[in-house]
Amino acid sequence: MRIDAHQHFWNYDPIEYDWINSEMKVIAKTFLPKDLKPHLDNCNLDGSIAVQARESLEENDFLLALARENSKVLGVVGWLNLADQNLEITLDKYDQLSDLKGFREVLQSKESDYFLSEGFTEGLKKILNSGYKYDILVFENQLESILQMVKSVPEKPMVIDHLAKPKIKAGEWKEWKKNLSRFAERDYLYCKLSGMVTEADWAQWSKKQLHPYMEIALELFGPERLMFGSDWPVCQLAGSYPEVFHAVDQFTDQLSKDEKEAIFGGTAKDFYNIEAKE
Repeated sequence: MRIDAHQHFWNYDPIEYDWINSEMKVIAKTFLPKDLKPHLDNCNLDGSIAVQARESLEENDFLLALARENSKVLGVVGWLNLADQNLEITLDKYDQLSDLKGFREVLQSKESDYFLSEGFTEGLKKILNSGYKYDILVFENQLESILQMVKSVPEKPMVIDHLAKPKIKAGEWKEWKKNLSRFAERDYLYCKLSGMVTEADWAQWSKKQLHPYMEIALELFGPERLMFGSDWPVCQLAGSYPEVFHAVDQFTDQLSKDEKEAIFGGTAKDFYNIEAKE
């Protein structure tokens, strides 16, 4: 099974999506499964993982409805406030929903005292022990604090989104690699080859510019813990779906057939417990 392990859907509203500023007009519109399907078909991908773009329980309902109605939405990474005292009650409501694979918060906008708090880490323990996965969305300068978070919870599968957003535009990688290597040492942690073009120069990035970061990720995690994600439609700020896909596709041509299949679906299938839909 070939999978895009990271993309988003939304019915655009300027208030709900206030992070889409005046420089992002290209994505200031509605994006739904019917808009993604041609890209998946053209790249010979069987489906995708829809990841939250709003921090609300309504986002979960929206994405799960899309998953029920569209066979190419293979799973959902929703949102929860992990520090919520009523977390267990909310989790009980999702107990029988097989499309819900995990959760994510926008930790890149939070201070470390939030995600290192007892309330948050206890919540993270609850979802991990319930069998859900957790997507870690952070900037590279948060990795040291995030490692403390990781050490405080059970050794259950989690994945770092967008390579932890290295400074690709500036061409910096040494400190990022050093910090990321500490995560790679833990064999239950994974990483997504996603979100790279929007960390580069939106107007002038090149595949060559992305290669050192993919090389490092491959060296640290290996193909069995890496997964391709388009980050569509956000990627359109810097590049089209085919451009993003082919950047990773061409880079992985150096690998064996099995290794390439892992990055383009095998890893995501196992990580998120994906089954083909009728």
